[in-house]
Amino acid sequence: MDLGLTGAVALITGASRGIGLATAKALAAEGCHLILASRTEADLATAGESLAHAASVTRLVADVTVPEQAEALVSQAAALHGGLDILVNNVGGSQGGRTLADSTDADWLRTLELNLIQTVRMMRLAMPHMAGRPHPAIVNISSISGWIPQLAGSGQYGAAKAALIFDADAWARELWTKGIRLNTVSPGSILVPGNGWDRYRQSNPEGYAAYVTHGFPMGRLGHAEEVADVVTFMVSPRSHWINGRNIPVDGLEQPVAAQR
Repeated sequence: MDLGLTGAVALITGASRGIGLATAKALAAEGCHLILASRTEADLATAGESLAHAASVTRLVADVTVPEQAEALVSQAAALHGGLDILVNNVGGSQGGRTLADSTDADWLRTLELNLIQTVRMMRLAMPHMAGRPHPAIVNISSISGWIPQLAGSGQYGAAKAALIFDADAWARELWTKGIRLNTVSPGSILVPGNGWDRYRQSNPEGYAAYVTHGFPMGRLGHAEEVADVVTFMVSPRSHWINGRNIPVDGLEQPVAAQR
């Protein structure tokens, strides 16, 4: 299926690894011009090497939780090709312990900044550069942790991801006044080389196998490429009649998997 993305300009945050890099590769395969953003130049350089097939690749170092850096990132990205067609807000993370007693005000504020506040900032900054483009679209990466507390790991993380899902309808209505679609994609547990699940698989293979058996009806964790395929469809004109919605990509994951 031709997704109609040839020549589209895509800005992807957190693009140097995992879901962000997989999304960049999927968009490259559709003929997009890529702008990869990450905090680390070395990681971006490695990511860029794997995208030789892209129409074009630009790497920009930026911490989107810093307002000045986020503003500079969007301005530079938009100037490269005269605007933006696609924004994928993939940056996220959590700070602090799993329990209420083990988390501080600073942990909550940092986690909200990592997931919610910077996403709002990036959308606000990108709006004027996307308005008037043929088929502009935004995807915010949330998580099934946003509605399954047992999978969240911590209250602060679950709350931040839930906010992305909760506000999507209102944001989509406002953005559509500029002709911009917005949807949320919520992955379940994803196995990426070097991430927490991968380390757990290596350190406790029997425990990992048990969690996969009881927590995942499809018998395995997800892969970043499976999330990237959904993101790519959701930013394409082929999904034009989907707006303000949350799309789970979780393989029917069960809460038992979080009790490791």
